[in-house]
Amino acid sequence: MKNNLENIGVLGGSFDPPHKGHLYVSKKSIKNLKLKKVIWAITKKNPLKKKPFFSFKLRKKLCRKIIKKHKKIQLKHYEDKLKSKTSINLIKFLKKRHNYKIFFIIGSDNLINFHKWKNYKELLKMSKLVVFSRKGFDTKARKSVIMKHLKSKNIKFFKNLKIDISSTQLRTKIINGN
Repeated sequence: MKNNLENIGVLGGSFDPPHKGHLYVSKKSIKNLKLKKVIWAITKKNPLKKKPFFSFKLRKKLCRKIIKKHKKIQLKHYEDKLKSKTSINLIKFLKKRHNYKIFFIIGSDNLINFHKWKNYKELLKMSKLVVFSRKGFDTKARKSVIMKHLKSKNIKFFKNLKIDISSTQLRTKIINGN
């Protein structure tokens, strides 16, 4: 029997709010990594962040609006089913139920504190890490603790595609009325 793995991407987060940067990295990943799909794994609350600004219901609605024309991008919420908010449990869940090769998509800002994620070493063994440049974070990310644990075959950097938008920036503009 042939072991045909389906290549999929997982972009997890609170999407507080979702934006064109999330869509851009998803579309680039699908094209450049030849992914069958990208799952936007939305969480009610990121374990490493404060309470979300927008309600979970509104964030899901905004995500659906952004991805509605993109059949290869799916919005999923797993934490109620998993009874967990951790990425490692999500990856284990997906691998157990499907024949997936998982590309775990993050921004270079997340690489800086990746070593604080639960079971990050196991997560790196179970998936290929895909890191997109984020303006102002790349240098610090390349010097981060996690870089000592990564083997070049297990990480893909997308450079020179600087994403110059973030949920934090959008929330700040809303708060300041811009």
